[in-house]
Amino acid sequence: MASRRGGPEGMPALGCGPGKNGSCSPSRGDIMTMRTRVLHFRAEGLAQVTDLSTTLLTKPASTDWLWIDIEAGVDDFDELLPFVEDLGLDSLGVRDAVEDVDLPKVDDFGTSVLVVLHGLGEDRIETYEVDCFLTQRHLVTIRRQSSPSVDVLWDAVQRRAELGGGGADTLLARLADVLTRRLLSVLDVFDNRADDLVELALSADKTFLGEITAVRSDLATLRRAIHPQREVLDELRYTSSPMLSDTARRRFSDVFDTATRAAQGADGARAALAETLDAYRGAEARDATEVSKVLTVYAAIMLPLTLVVGFFGMNFSELPLIERDAGWLIVTVFMGLIAAVSLGVFISLGWMRRPSGRAAGAALGHGLVEAARAPAQLVGAVYEISAMPLRSVAAVRRPRLRAEPPEGPA
Repeated sequence: MASRRGGPEGMPALGCGPGKNGSCSPSRGDIMTMRTRVLHFRAEGLAQVTDLSTTLLTKPASTDWLWIDIEAGVDDFDELLPFVEDLGLDSLGVRDAVEDVDLPKVDDFGTSVLVVLHGLGEDRIETYEVDCFLTQRHLVTIRRQSSPSVDVLWDAVQRRAELGGGGADTLLARLADVLTRRLLSVLDVFDNRADDLVELALSADKTFLGEITAVRSDLATLRRAIHPQREVLDELRYTSSPMLSDTARRRFSDVFDTATRAAQGADGARAALAETLDAYRGAEARDATEVSKVLTVYAAIMLPLTLVVGFFGMNFSELPLIERDAGWLIVTVFMGLIAAVSLGVFISLGWMRRPSGRAAGAALGHGLVEAARAPAQLVGAVYEISAMPLRSVAAVRRPRLRAEPPEGPA
């Protein structure tokens, strides 16, 4: 749904005509500056909202709530501001959402909670920011670009309205699950590429440096997002904010486990790349040793030949075979025999081998871009709801250790 300028007294009006997939489309002549779509969760079922302004002015039932998804840029803050005030969101937090790039974090404003999450972009390994504002009746997601994870969850909620049955906080936990699992998919691609990288390293392939550089860059991008996101999920699963129910905290605990796997996998992949790079350096050193060995063998073959040529090249008339017509032929055959015997000895010792003739490849690697091109998916865990309460860390009683008196002299 694209918002339109032109509300009363210069205020932006967020109401518009119905568009595709529950979004709103601007009327002819309007300029699309912001895309907004809304889902209204009611006791009698799910409804798509085409006029957000009217919906906000209508007093909802106690069980009703809205999911508002906004794609906005830096220039759209003035248009967002009245809408933010109607929802009771923090204006500074919304300004940061559209103007700044933040790492994953949690800000509790009392009447609302801001959760900044990161997801994996499309077609390339890069992360984007999704700012999630949670209130008792609203889940507002603000982003500056398209999000495969948000889109797949949006479509799934429209097909299965029970996904929003747990409330806005539970749906936020589901969104965090989809975003985090998409980051985890990068490691699945790395596992498939790891064996290929090892083979390239052991053969000292010319394409290895380009490949490992691309993979290391992609993993660095993942690590910069997954570690802060893991800390955010850890904070959410133990938060005391009234905006989050026990069910939501339970789901955030499951998502935290997924983020922990991703963080540990990223660290393990980094260590594996370091070992693979060491293997490549060893293979290159081995090849350099082979080259030096071949050059040494050639020098060793040429040394006796140079000695023979130098001996018979002295300007003395009494040298043997100098006066004979076949002398030069005898010396040449003798030199060839020396070279053949020396070469045979070196080959039998394994000091010489036939060159592999590897062809140099491209300098640029593919990295882990297959993960970004894969579609976002909803796993079975996203559909499950656990109502079992979480045990608070502070409520866990630990036995006290009694200090034993120091042993005195008998």
